[in-house]
Amino acid sequence: MKDGTKEPVRIAGWSGPRNISTAFMRAWENREDTVVVDEPLYAHYLAATGLDHVDADKVIAEGEPDWRAMVDRLLGPVPGGHPVYYQKHMAHHLLPGMDRSWIKELTNVILIRDPRQVVASYVRTAIKNAELAVTPEDIGVPQQVTLFDELTEIGARPPVVDAMDLLNEPETVLRALCDHAGIEFTDRMLSWPPGPRPTDGVWGASCYDRVWKSTGFEPHRPRAGELPASAERTVNACLPHYEYLLENRIKV
Repeated sequence: MKDGTKEPVRIAGWSGPRNISTAFMRAWENREDTVVVDEPLYAHYLAATGLDHVDADKVIAEGEPDWRAMVDRLLGPVPGGHPVYYQKHMAHHLLPGMDRSWIKELTNVILIRDPRQVVASYVRTAIKNAELAVTPEDIGVPQQVTLFDELTEIGARPPVVDAMDLLNEPETVLRALCDHAGIEFTDRMLSWPPGPRPTDGVWGASCYDRVWKSTGFEPHRPRAGELPASAERTVNACLPHYEYLLENRIKV
C-alpha cells in the first residue's frame, strides 16, 4: 500500500459445489480481521452459460455479470479495509476463454471432496434435472487440476484441502492454511453463530439451510448411496483427478 502499511492477504478458496465450501467460508468470516465474498464469479457464469440454477435471474441481477469488472473488485480495495479478504470461488466458474493471470495475485487454496459424495449431493439438490445432466465439469474437478498445475508451474503451488480432513481435523487444517498465508490462527475459526449472513449469496435462502443451522465443523458422515448410471459415469471420470489432488493434499 502507498502509505507503507501491510498489503492485505487475499485468500481464494477454489472449490466445487457441495465441497463444504460455505462452512469453510464461515470459518474465515468468523475471524475478527477478515471479510468474505461468496462466489463472486457466479453471476458471470450463469449469464454466460444460461444454466437454469436456483435463483439464476436474481443472482445475475444482483451480482456482476462482467467477470473483468468483478476481478477488478477482487484485486482492489478490500471492503471495510480488513487485512484479510477471503474469496469463496467455484472452480467451474472459470469458463474457457477467461484470462486467469489475475489468480496469481491471490493466496490460493484448493478444496476437494470425494466425487461420489459431491455427485450424490449435487443430484439431490443442486440444479433442476441434475440427475440427467451432471458432468465432471459441473462439479469442477478437472478445472481444479488445471488450476493446481498452472499455479504449481509458476512456483505458487496451492495447498490442497480434502473436505473429510477439514471436517475431522479442522484445527490442524486451518492452522496449516494460516501458516501458508502468513497470518495468525485463531480458534474463532472453529465455531460460529448459526444463521444467515449479509455476505451470503442471494441463493443462500434456497441452498444454505444446513449451514445456517450449523455452529462449526461436524465429523464426516458418508451419505452417497446408489447413484443413477449417468452419475456413476461422472464419478468414475472424476476419480483420477480427485486422486491426483488427494496425493498433494495437506496431510493430517
